[in-house]
Amino acid sequence: MNRFVGTVSRGIRTPIIAEGDDIVDIVVNSILEASKYENIEFKNKDIIAITEAVVARAQGNYASIDDIAADVKSKYPDGELGLLFPILSRNRFSINLRGVARAAKKIYLQLSYPADEVGNQLISSEVVEQSGINPFSTVLNEKEFYDNFGKSSHPYTGVDYIQFYKEIIESEGCEVEIIFSNHPETLLDYTDNILTCDIHSRKDNLKRLENAGAKVLHNIDSILSESINGSGYNKEYGMLGANKATEEVVKLFPNDCQEIVDQISQRLSEESGKNIEVMIYGDGAFRDPSSKIWELADPVVSPAYTSGLAGEPEEVKLKYIADNNFSDLRGEELNEAVLDYIKHKDSEAIGKTQMLSEGTTPRKIADLVGSLADLTSGSGDKGTPVVWIQGYFDDIAAE
Repeated sequence: MNRFVGTVSRGIRTPIIAEGDDIVDIVVNSILEASKYENIEFKNKDIIAITEAVVARAQGNYASIDDIAADVKSKYPDGELGLLFPILSRNRFSINLRGVARAAKKIYLQLSYPADEVGNQLISSEVVEQSGINPFSTVLNEKEFYDNFGKSSHPYTGVDYIQFYKEIIESEGCEVEIIFSNHPETLLDYTDNILTCDIHSRKDNLKRLENAGAKVLHNIDSILSESINGSGYNKEYGMLGANKATEEVVKLFPNDCQEIVDQISQRLSEESGKNIEVMIYGDGAFRDPSSKIWELADPVVSPAYTSGLAGEPEEVKLKYIADNNFSDLRGEELNEAVLDYIKHKDSEAIGKTQMLSEGTTPRKIADLVGSLADLTSGSGDKGTPVVWIQGYFDDIAAE
């Protein structure tokens, strides 16, 4: 074994990116400068990952509260609608909510409890359990919720999201009634005009509501799915993946991402003489063990990636083959046997023999790499919106 380092993930600093900048030029030049000044050699199957936020910023993909309101008004002209399962977030949903409320006369707001779909708590599961209430069968109104559970704030942000969302809606001159239920169909007892706000369960819940008789039915992926009065938009995800930019503006998920990653890949491959994979990433797909919050509030980890990042890893569990195939070997003899096994591993057999890959969670390469990039770049002030990953596809037998 001649190598002692496997996968390496580096955050790459770039200039501050503003609307109208050429994101392809910036990424390519930043990588080339990093290679030159940090003495990093390009290798085949290097991965360059770019956070979606700077792509959207360069595209100027923004929309105002009034733009949101105009689109909602066109879809719900009666001014009465139900909002189903929004996540609890100042950054992710509060501006969206303000836009919806600006278009409406009355909103029936249905919240799941004890937490939203990504794990943000309205109330702790322990308090719910102690109350004797079954959250999977019990529907509560606002008074009943407080009578049974008392008032509570988010354990990390300190925000009482029930009151926070209520105040946002009422500040726009809109009436609000809050319902707590984990069944989408509950909302049909109040209105048959429904805008679902959930992310990962949206297709299933849309189908359930359609089958149950909803008349006007959309998910927020259809809000701002096209430009409203010159606004930004996302043709596939609409307001899904939106972030608060200012008190009156949201930044949307970027458009035309495949074209961007293909251009960056081509230029870096030409410059380096190596095969360079490229992706755009948003949230990583992991759950924080302390807060119990699932990081993935975007609709996908990666909206676009080059072909080499498709599919799932073809890996075997080293400890399994060491303990089962070569349990009688030790030291260098064991090492050589394992390396030879890896060099000649049968990808088709791995897929069919579950024990060979047991413990290697079956996930898409793009989700795994996007999660690694998200953890590397962070969401704060590191100033590294581009991540350069090397050695990701190498196994222990790679020279």
